[in-house]
Amino acid sequence: MAKQAKQEFVQHITPREENFSQWYTDVVRMAELMDYTPVRGCMALKPYGNRIWELIREELDRRFRDTGHENVSMPMLIPESLLLKEAEHVEGFAPEVAWVTQGGGETLPERLAIRPTSETMFCTMFAQWVQSWRDLPMKYNQWCSVMRWEKTTRPFLRTAEFWWQEGHTVHATAEEAQEETLLMLEVYRSFCEDVLSIPVFSGQKSEKEKFAGARATYSVEAMMQDGKALQAGTSHNFGTNFSVPFEIRYQNREGQLEYCHETSWGMSTRLIGAIIMAHGDERGLKLPPGVAPIQAVILPIAAHKGGVMEKCAEARDRLKAAGVRVRLDDRDNVSPGWKFNEWELKGVPLRLEIGPRDIENGVASYMRRDTFEKGTLPLEGLAEGVTALLEDIRRGMFRIADAFRLSRTQDVRTWEELGEQVSRGYARAMWCGKRECEDKIKDAFSATSRNMPFDQTPFADSCVCCGEPADKVMYFAKAY
Repeated sequence: MAKQAKQEFVQHITPREENFSQWYTDVVRMAELMDYTPVRGCMALKPYGNRIWELIREELDRRFRDTGHENVSMPMLIPESLLLKEAEHVEGFAPEVAWVTQGGGETLPERLAIRPTSETMFCTMFAQWVQSWRDLPMKYNQWCSVMRWEKTTRPFLRTAEFWWQEGHTVHATAEEAQEETLLMLEVYRSFCEDVLSIPVFSGQKSEKEKFAGARATYSVEAMMQDGKALQAGTSHNFGTNFSVPFEIRYQNREGQLEYCHETSWGMSTRLIGAIIMAHGDERGLKLPPGVAPIQAVILPIAAHKGGVMEKCAEARDRLKAAGVRVRLDDRDNVSPGWKFNEWELKGVPLRLEIGPRDIENGVASYMRRDTFEKGTLPLEGLAEGVTALLEDIRRGMFRIADAFRLSRTQDVRTWEELGEQVSRGYARAMWCGKRECEDKIKDAFSATSRNMPFDQTPFADSCVCCGEPADKVMYFAKAY
């Protein structure tokens, strides 16, 4: 194929310091993760973005199976009468529900909601499936899309339709349900930190911020590079709030009927937005190796010279055999500089270059996307060297993100300190537990309570807002 006369690289990416929101949009668009559709607030995942989601899904799914969960599929349409069974739940979701009112040419006798979440459908089925203590626990998960008619949308962060997983479980006792709730919260924490290289704060939500219909909600909260919080995942203990109205009961060992205790938990394509904003830079994406569609790209240097392409193909095959997601970029219609820029934009963790001099020295040259560090790896044992580098990249990305989070998190004791701190990151403060104080903080600083860490050791005596005695430690921040 003949080379093009001229190749110029893609458009300018807005600097983060200049306009973080525009930088984010530039990266999403130029890395070809998604595209806008004719339906307001609904996005189409392009192959690269969809592959990132597939890798997230595959790793989470493995962790769900390892903790004893099975996948099921539920209908996307929910009769209105089911939504109305749990009052707090329907009140929380009513403003976001999209309705189907006509089928073919006929008006439906009952409106059908396009699922904003599937608690009510799962509860309806659990009521049919659960009979005795022998049936419990039931631990199910569903992969699907949901629709919430959001007023303001942004790719991945808040869209009318998005993809997610929603776990739903039923248990015999309150203790088992609480154990499940915290187990899945830990699964989420581990996934964020060990796979996505994103440090998170784990803890319990306030009554105001908990899920509609839950007795208690727990979350993992990440920090983005603009200092704002992003809720990466939630785990809810429903107690019997749904099992009572839906009549989900089981016969215990003594032959008596008891109500089941339920949980629910979920993560979504919002995680892709988190990856972008936690790790990216002016060159584009920085993908953690665990969810990178291409973990290493091989670029031939002076490909026309004898033996170069053969050695590159050999290196590719070795890496593939070792389980590395590798791409050999043998295009001859773009320059090496174009390729460098393109793969940096797409966040490929490791770039390998092999040319005549490298072959002569028995090495492959590399550049890490996380630190831009350059070096060489022996061609003999290349797979082992690449695997070790990818692991070091994963750890290094976490260290960088964690150091940033720590630098933007501070204990505050006064109202003035709170206002100053939430403008740059997380504020850890003492809180009296009153909703009025949460509302006042939100009105004054556009900041919300994120979660209460499990370590509730007080570091001050009074509420940062009202000054009354306080025994709750809470993280506050502005959030997406």
